Amino acid sequence: MFDAAMAELSEKGFAGTNLEKIAGRAGVALSTLYRRWGNLTGLLQDLVDELTLDLSPPDSGSLDGDLAALGRLILRLHRHPVHRPWMDAVTAAAVHDPAARAVLSRTIMARIQRAAGVVEAAVARGEIPADTDAEDVIRMLAAPFYYRMYVSGEPLTDDLPERVAGAVAAAVRAGTLRRTAP
Repeated sequence: MFDAAMAELSEKGFAGTNLEKIAGRAGVALSTLYRRWGNLTGLLQDLVDELTLDLSPPDSGSLDGDLAALGRLILRLHRHPVHRPWMDAVTAAAVHDPAARAVLSRTIMARIQRAAGVVEAAVARGEIPADTDAEDVIRMLAAPFYYRMYVSGEPLTDDLPERVAGAVAAAVRAGTLRRTAP
């Protein structure tokens, strides 16, 4: 089922993809998809979850090493033949389509929360201030990659993960990414 959904997304984009086309491509009854997922958004969210299951946070023993490993993971996903077309389609659609925005937002937040563990581990090791905002650290790490992918069109070079990780780690150590009171 996911292969059919990915093929449709890659060929037609988010706006051109629907459950009827996916069911036809997969050779299953449309009612099967509605029973299992209810709508296209539900199917796509499960597809994303399936694609990201193996994205466990690194544990190098240092904040710099873990942030660089996360950066390399983003680079790997950018180059992945299945993940990149999905991300491109949903990102493009999210600008105008609330359902696509919901899928993208849930996916990004889940990834941020999963990756934030590396920051929490660095706090536990005493490397960085205890009030460091772990989610903002991950956002700051990811932003240059996605800026290059979707805004500037600049290449994602092999040295980018280490350069970005170094800059983010320096900002964290300087205390610029601390949680603020609500």
